[in-house]
Amino acid sequence: MQRRDLIKLALALPLLAALPVRAAFDHSHAQWNALLVKHVRLIAGGNASQLDYAGIKAERATLDAYLAHLSAVPAAEYGRWSREQKLAFLINAYNAFTVALILGAYPGLKSIKDLGGFLQSPWKKKFFRLLGAERSLDDIEHEVIRAPGMFDEPRIHAAVVCASIGCPMLRNEAFLAERLENQLEDGMRRFMSDRSRNRFAPARGRLEVSKIFDWYGEDFGKSHRGFDSLTGTFARYAAQLADTADDQARIRHGDYELVFLDYDWRLNDTTG
Repeated sequence: MQRRDLIKLALALPLLAALPVRAAFDHSHAQWNALLVKHVRLIAGGNASQLDYAGIKAERATLDAYLAHLSAVPAAEYGRWSREQKLAFLINAYNAFTVALILGAYPGLKSIKDLGGFLQSPWKKKFFRLLGAERSLDDIEHEVIRAPGMFDEPRIHAAVVCASIGCPMLRNEAFLAERLENQLEDGMRRFMSDRSRNRFAPARGRLEVSKIFDWYGEDFGKSHRGFDSLTGTFARYAAQLADTADDQARIRHGDYELVFLDYDWRLNDTTG
C-alpha cells in the first residue's frame, strides 16, 4: 500500500468510527412481546382476546421504538433470513402497525373502519416504512405474505389481526421463528374453537363459520402445507368445531350446509 493510500485510510477511520451502527435485529421481538403480555386479555376460555388500548397508549414510546426497529431493517438483510424469521417479522409488523393505526384516533372510534373514507380504506393507507418502502397494511398481507409462492401459509388468517371483535384473537405473545409452526397451529385451533366465530349447529345441519373463509377460501385450497380445500380444512379441525363425536364425523364427511357468519367490526377493546 502506498504512503498516500495509508494517509487516506488514516483520515477515513475516524469518520467511519463516528458513523452510527445499527443494532442487529431482535428476532425475539422483545418490546412487542412485553406489550402483548401486559395488555392483551384472553377471554372465551382463551379462544379470543381483547386489547387494552388505553394501557398500550400509555406506553406508546415502547411501541414506537419497536416500530422504528422494524422499519430500520433493510430489504437486503430481510432477504437473508429464514422463512420462519421472515414470516414472524411480517405477522408481528402487521399487528403492531395495526395497533399504532388505532391509537392514532383512540379514544373516539368504535371500529377500524371509522378510519377509512370514501376513496380509501384504512388497510390501503400508506403510513409506515417497511423493507425500504412506504407501506400499507394491505401491502404486508396481500403483496408480501400472500404473494404467490412466497409463504403459501393459510393459517396466517388466524394470525394477522384487524383490531375487530370478528377477528381471530391477538395472541398475548409475539410470533417467534423458532415457535412459529406451533403458534400458527395453536392460533387456528383456538380460532376454530371460538363458538362466536365458528360452530356446528347440528339441529339445523349447518356449519357456521367466519366470513374469513369466504374472503380467503382460495388460500385454504391450494394444496399447500396440508390444506387442499375448505371442506378439508373444516374436516381437519372437526374436533374444535363440534362437541360430540357424531357431529365431528358429520363435519369430516361434509354433511352440512355451509353458512358464513356476519363479521363484527367493532373494536376489540377491553372497554367494549
